[in-house]
Amino acid sequence: MKGKVCLVTGGNSGIGKATALELAKKGATVVLLCRSRERGELAVRAIQTDSGNPQVELLVADLASQKSVRQAAEEFQQRFEHLHVLVNNAGVFLPNREETEEGIEKTFAVNYLSHFLLTHLLLKRLKASAPSRIINVASKTAFTNIDLDDLNLTKRKYSVMRAVAPTKLALVIFTKELAMRLRGTQVTVNALHPGVVKTNLLHDMPRWMQVAFTFQAVGQAQGAKTPVYLASSTDVEAVSGEFFVNCKPAKTNRISNDPVIARRLWEVSTKLTGLQD
Repeated sequence: MKGKVCLVTGGNSGIGKATALELAKKGATVVLLCRSRERGELAVRAIQTDSGNPQVELLVADLASQKSVRQAAEEFQQRFEHLHVLVNNAGVFLPNREETEEGIEKTFAVNYLSHFLLTHLLLKRLKASAPSRIINVASKTAFTNIDLDDLNLTKRKYSVMRAVAPTKLALVIFTKELAMRLRGTQVTVNALHPGVVKTNLLHDMPRWMQVAFTFQAVGQAQGAKTPVYLASSTDVEAVSGEFFVNCKPAKTNRISNDPVIARRLWEVSTKLTGLQD
């Protein structure tokens, strides 16, 4: 990974930090995209110390704000000539429904839409740096459903899992659609389930879910194995559009493979972010 530039969203804690640490150990230049400058700087210093690699840097952005995402993408391209690996990892579990400044339900905005936007804003740099890789950290909760007519969760009662699960499914659908659109570019895109991991996100869940997930949870280093594998292994350098569990391709549900749903989600996403298709 020496000479490679990797950008990891949510890189100051949990799976993101563990992934960034392993990539730094492999010699990559690692950029952490974090909402808090203070926590981000602490993570940068910790990863530099633990990896012995001084090439760890910070990019501050609030993924709940599309303006902030656009500013971060612009700043990244000013500071770094290349981008070889983009790890879309950041996520939130919100106990109560919130909206962003754009009027979008916040879980959907942070977990999925911000990564849709960031990926598109950095796509030209990824193509110019090819071969390059995009890695979307999803979940097995993606094996649910998604209501494209109620992404803002205004028609149904809000709950954490009702908000989170569709965002993970959206990431898998996005992965497959983007992989198809990127054929022939030497930019690959894959999604993954990291396992139930002991992270700070567990604290935002209802108590009963904290208890249930804690019994299943694995350590952060274990949770980082698949994203690190997808970011660095030569085994997957030509693999794209897949969903991985424990470093192996896994089946996804019918909805995530439906081209009509994929096109509609793409259209809705471009509209909500103001991008040109």
